[in-house]
Amino acid sequence: MSLLDCFCTSRTQVESLRPEKQSETSIHQHLVDAPTFSQLPPSTRAKDVICSTNVSHYELQVEIGRGFDNLTTVHLARHTPTGTLVTIKITNLENCTDERLNALQKAVILSHFFRHPNITTYWTVFTVGSWLWVISPFMAYGSASQLLKTYFPEGMNETLIRNILFGAVRGLSYLHQNGCIHRSIKASHILISGDGLVTLSGLSHLHSLVKHGQRHRAVYDFPQFSTSVQPWLSPELLRQDLHGYNVKSDIYSVGITACELASGQVPFQDMHRTQMLLQKLKGPPYSPLDVSIFPQSESRMKNSRSGVDSGIGESVLVSSGTHTGNSDRLQTPSSKTFSPAFFSLVQLCLQQDPEKRPSASSLLSHVFFKQMKEESQDSILSLLPPKPSIALSPVSPWTEPECDFPDEKDLNWEF
Repeated sequence: MSLLDCFCTSRTQVESLRPEKQSETSIHQHLVDAPTFSQLPPSTRAKDVICSTNVSHYELQVEIGRGFDNLTTVHLARHTPTGTLVTIKITNLENCTDERLNALQKAVILSHFFRHPNITTYWTVFTVGSWLWVISPFMAYGSASQLLKTYFPEGMNETLIRNILFGAVRGLSYLHQNGCIHRSIKASHILISGDGLVTLSGLSHLHSLVKHGQRHRAVYDFPQFSTSVQPWLSPELLRQDLHGYNVKSDIYSVGITACELASGQVPFQDMHRTQMLLQKLKGPPYSPLDVSIFPQSESRMKNSRSGVDSGIGESVLVSSGTHTGNSDRLQTPSSKTFSPAFFSLVQLCLQQDPEKRPSASSLLSHVFFKQMKEESQDSILSLLPPKPSIALSPVSPWTEPECDFPDEKDLNWEF
C-alpha cells in the first residue's frame, strides 16, 4: 500500500503515513521510544477482532460524527463477512498538514501497544488511496457528550457521573503509568459500549514522555489546539511558558469534564482565550458549578441547604432550566444534589498548581469513587436509557469522494 502499511492487533509493524518523508530509522525510533505497555487483558476477545483490510468487506451505514478538526468522518458500518457492527474513522490524508500526519502516525503506533479495557481499541488500520481507515469496536451509546445532548440536557446524576468518570480515569491512569499524556480529556472522548464499558478515545492528541529511551518529567510541545478543545485545557497548557506541562494537565481536564457531565454545559465555552486563562488562574479554585463560567443564557446553579441531604453534609442544589419537549430525553428531576465528595474531587482536579493535583491512580482511591465496584458495568446500564435500536439497510460500496467534507461539525464522536 502506498501510504500506510495496514496492521491488526496481532501485528507489530507500522509504516509512515508519508514514506517519502520518513526514513526507516525514524520509524524505528518511534517504536523504540514507544513505552513498554503492561499487557492487560484487551477489552475485546481475540476471536471478535476484525482484521480485514478489504474495503469491500465493510458497508458504511451512516455518518455518526466528525473529529480531528473536521478532517475525519466517523461512520457506523457493518463487517459483511461476520455481520459485526464496527466504527470506521476515515481521514483524507491529502488535507492533513505535516503536524496532523505526525499526530496520526503517533496515535496509530502508540495505540498498537495499548492493552487496557478502558482505552479505545484500534482493530485495523489501512489506507484506501489517500484515505486512512481506522476500524474500531462500535460503541452503542456513543460518547458521554452525545448522552448529555440526547438524554441529559441538564446534566447527569452523581451516580452516573461516578460510573463514567471511574472508567475514564482508569484508562487515564494506564496511559500516565506508561508515559503518555492524553491532552484532550472531555465528554466527547469518553465512549460507552452497549454492555456498559467506558473507554477513552481521542488518541490523536496523545504525547509520549518517552524520548530516546528516557522518560522526561515535563513537555514543552505546544500543538496548535483548536478553539473547540481550549475550555478543557489546563492553565499551564494555555500559558505555553517555559515551565511546560506534564500528566497533571490531564487531571485538570478531568475536573472540567466532571463539571460538564454535572451541568450539561461546557465551562468557559463562550469565553475568549485570554479571559478564559485569567478566569482559570484566579484563586481560590472556583466552584465546579459556578454560573460565571457557563454561558449566561443557560440554567443557573446555586448552593442551598434546602436540598435533599446526601448524608455526608451540606448538599448542593442545582436548579434546572426549562425542560425540552424531546420525548426521547430522560425525565430528570427539577433539581438534583451533589455531595461534598463530588465537589472535593472537582476542586482537587482544578488546582492551579499542577503539583497540588492528585495523580490519576490516587484519584481512583478518592472518597467519591469509594462506592464503585469492579463489576460496575451492570450498574451503569441501569442508569442509562435502553440501548438505542439500530435499523440498518443495504448501502452502496464506498467510493472515494470527489470533494472535501462540508464545514458542518458534529463532535459527538472524535478521532
